[in-house]
Amino acid sequence: MNSGPQNEWFEKDYYKTLGVSKDASDAEIKKAYRKLARKYHPDANPGNAEAEEKFKEISAANSVIGDPETRKQYDQVRAMGGGARFQAGAGGAGAGGFEDIFSGLFNTGGTGARTRVGGYPGGGPDLSDLFGGGFGGGGGFGGAGGFGGYQQGPQKGGDIRSKARLSFTEAIEGATVKLNMPGGKPLTVRTPAGVKDGQEVRVRGKGKPSPNGGQPGDVILTVEVAPHSVFTRDGNNLRMTLPVTFPEAALGTQVSVPTLGGQPVTMKIPAGTPSGRTLRLRGRGIDAKSGKGDLLVTVEVTVPRNLSAEAKKAVEDFAAATAGEDPREGLQRRAGEA
Repeated sequence: MNSGPQNEWFEKDYYKTLGVSKDASDAEIKKAYRKLARKYHPDANPGNAEAEEKFKEISAANSVIGDPETRKQYDQVRAMGGGARFQAGAGGAGAGGFEDIFSGLFNTGGTGARTRVGGYPGGGPDLSDLFGGGFGGGGGFGGAGGFGGYQQGPQKGGDIRSKARLSFTEAIEGATVKLNMPGGKPLTVRTPAGVKDGQEVRVRGKGKPSPNGGQPGDVILTVEVAPHSVFTRDGNNLRMTLPVTFPEAALGTQVSVPTLGGQPVTMKIPAGTPSGRTLRLRGRGIDAKSGKGDLLVTVEVTVPRNLSAEAKKAVEDFAAATAGEDPREGLQRRAGEA
């Protein structure tokens, strides 16, 4: 008989592992295990070896004291065995070990490894299954369904993934989306205001049911945001390009600027504003929990494609009046600098 796994019943305090008292009820043990299992499950701690080892420990503890019959045997073994250690062989230093403890506890007489324990319906549990298969055999800790495959205890149900395409305005303001769920019953999901393209919205507890009494999975909605013809998003700010004429940029003016979902506002274009300069309208961006953004307006000076004879003459007169100005002065020199 392998002594290693059996010694664990003496060496390890499974009540302490689950953080419960020795007189805790079955419901309290179950509740404590579920809480710890959710905290340390490998799916919630990818790549965390310490959490994985902790999960194995609490799974081992739950498989023993989480079962009323096994818990009773565990309590009796620890109470009667005291600080003893199981021995590997029979006779000599090995006598008085594991078999003797159980012969007194269960009245088995210390017979073979497959001895059935008296006092239980149908002969009671098989000790070799309890301590052999229970720790290393199939269906035990190391087998399929054991903590080697992370199957101990109630498992969370699977997640359901879906997608929803929102308009730019819906994404900024928040929208209600109806999803067709398995089984035909629709699910209504409210997306938060300011949701971004590619962002996931999780609805907890609305996914697939658990296969063994655990928590149901979640619904994960991936949002796709359609582009806007005028505005783009920059964090909580909105950006837009504003066409202005050359006289407006050169002389300065006031122009009407659109806002998203609201009334247009008047903005001042300072005299001499170059094409590409960005002006800021404060508080006209996205109203989010982290604060309200601004509307960033980039000025674009337009050039007319078709000039009337009068307009052409006016441009020629302007060119003559500003002939001494060279906007490219020093450009060649700077281009040759190291």
